[in-house]
Amino acid sequence: MRMKRIILILLVAMVSIGAWAKGDAQFASREHDFGTIKAKGGAVTATYEFTNTGDEPISIVTVTNGGCGCTKPSFPLEPIAPGKTGKIKVSFNPATFKGEFHRSVKVQFSYSRKRAVLKFNGVVVP
Repeated sequence: MRMKRIILILLVAMVSIGAWAKGDAQFASREHDFGTIKAKGGAVTATYEFTNTGDEPISIVTVTNGGCGCTKPSFPLEPIAPGKTGKIKVSFNPATFKGEFHRSVKVQFSYSRKRAVLKFNGVVVP
């Protein structure tokens, strides 16, 4: 009985340690306002900076394009070490838009199934 208790305690300790040693990304901001932009002015870019606040390197698995060809994300392909920063850039081409817009992209990191949502908005004028 005592041996089972020791094994159980060791198992719980190992699971707890595994829960501590993870990567985590903290964004400086998850939203960007382009303000007023011209439809024929060309693409504009928002930059979202994040820091790995965890204990292990993290990688970006994917960044969605927001569902249209007007949005093009770019992101680091190499892992981000603990304490280091990375940047996700999202270019938006307003050529086919008119008026107010609200868009987002979703970021899938290697440490979590939950996706981070990065939002951007503005107003497109002719």
